[in-house]
Amino acid sequence: MGFFVFKTVQDNAQHPRSHNAQRERSLLRHWLLPVEGAVALSIVLAFAWQKAVRKWPSAMVRVILWSSFGITLAVGALLMCFSMLATVGLGVAMVVFSIGTGLYACWVTRRVGFTARVFDRAVQPVDKFRGLNGPAYLMVAAGFVWISVWCVAVIGAANFRFPGLTILALVASLLWTAEVMRNVANLTASRVIALYYLRGMQSSVKFSFQRALTYNLGSACLGSLFVPTIEALRILARGLNLLEGEDEFMFSCAHCCLHVMNGVFSFGNSWAFVHIAAYGRGFVQASRSTWGQFEALPGMAALVDSDITSSVCFLTGVTSGALCVALAGSWAFVMHRHYTATVSLLAFIVGYLMTRIGMALPQACVGCYYVCYAENPRSRLFDETIPDRLHKMGEGHDPLVGTTPRLQQRRAGV
Repeated sequence: MGFFVFKTVQDNAQHPRSHNAQRERSLLRHWLLPVEGAVALSIVLAFAWQKAVRKWPSAMVRVILWSSFGITLAVGALLMCFSMLATVGLGVAMVVFSIGTGLYACWVTRRVGFTARVFDRAVQPVDKFRGLNGPAYLMVAAGFVWISVWCVAVIGAANFRFPGLTILALVASLLWTAEVMRNVANLTASRVIALYYLRGMQSSVKFSFQRALTYNLGSACLGSLFVPTIEALRILARGLNLLEGEDEFMFSCAHCCLHVMNGVFSFGNSWAFVHIAAYGRGFVQASRSTWGQFEALPGMAALVDSDITSSVCFLTGVTSGALCVALAGSWAFVMHRHYTATVSLLAFIVGYLMTRIGMALPQACVGCYYVCYAENPRSRLFDETIPDRLHKMGEGHDPLVGTTPRLQQRRAGV
C-alpha cells in the first residue's frame, strides 16, 4: 500500500506532464470522489441499520429482507439504463441476485418471527454497557481512512507492471482487512456480552477492545480469512445437495461434499468468536468447543444451523452497497462515463464492507445469546425464546431443517 501511494505521489511530483501522471490525476478527479461519497453514505447507512435493528427488531427483519430485494432490483435496472456493456453486465448480475433474494425471503417466512424475537432479546444487554458501540465507530473511521489510502494505492498500481493481478491482490487485501476490522468490533462486544451472560460481570469496554487488538488479533485475522470461505463453500454444497435428479453419481458427490463441509465447519465457524473473546482460545479450538456445546444440547445444533440473523446482517450490507452504487454510479456517469462500471463495482464493495463493520454489534449479541445459552441454559438471564423453539422442533410442529425429496426417497428405500 505504501509503495503504490509513493509511486502515485512520485509520478505527479517528478514528471507532472507525463502520460502516467496525467492519467493518475484524471483518476483522482473522476474516480476517487464518487468512491469517497459512497464510503460516506455507507457509514451513515451502517449505523442507521444498526439503530433500527436495535429499536424495532420485529419490523426490521422483514424490512431488510424485502428492501434488499427491491433496492437491488431497482439499482440493477438503473445500471442497465446506462447502456454500456460493463454496466449492463453488473445490472444483470444485481437483478439475478435480487430475484434470488426475493425467493429466499419467501422461503424463510416462517423463521422471521423467531429471528425478530432473538434480535430483540439479544440486543437488550447493550444498554447496560456505556460505550459498547465505540469500537464499531473507531473501526468504521479506520475503514474510511484505509479505503481512502487504498484508492490512491490502486491509482498507482494501475500504472505498475501486471496491473490486473496487482489490483486484484489489493482488492483481496481490502476484503480481508475490512473483515478483520469487523471482527475486532465483534470480539470486543462478544467479550463484554458473554461475560455478562456467563459470570454476571460488568466488563470494561476499553480493556476488551485493547484485548481484541492485541491478544485476540491473530484469531481475528485467521477467522476473517477462513470463516467466509468455509461458509460460502458450505452454502454451495447445500445448494448442490438440494438439487433433485436421477443421476446417482452426482447426487452421491453432492451429498459427500456436504458431509465434508459440515465436518470442516466444526473446525472453523463464526460462533467461535464468542469463546475467543471470553476465554482467549485459538480460532480452531474455539470453533470446536462452541459447536461441541451446540451438539451436546438436543436440537440446538439444528436451531443455530437454521439461524438467519447472519443472513439478515449480510443483506443489510448488500442493500447499502446497492444504494452506494446508485449514488456513485450516477455521479461517475455524469462526470466521466468511462469510469461508471469500475466506480459502481467499488462503491458496492465499500458500501457492503462498511455496513458489515457497523452491524458487528447486533451480530455479536446474537452469537453470545446462542453460545452462552448452550453453555448455561438454566441461567436466569435467558427467557423461554430458545426453549420454546426447541420444544416445537422436538414435537415436529416447527421443522426448520428439512431434507431433499431425493434424500427422503433414499432413506425410505425407494
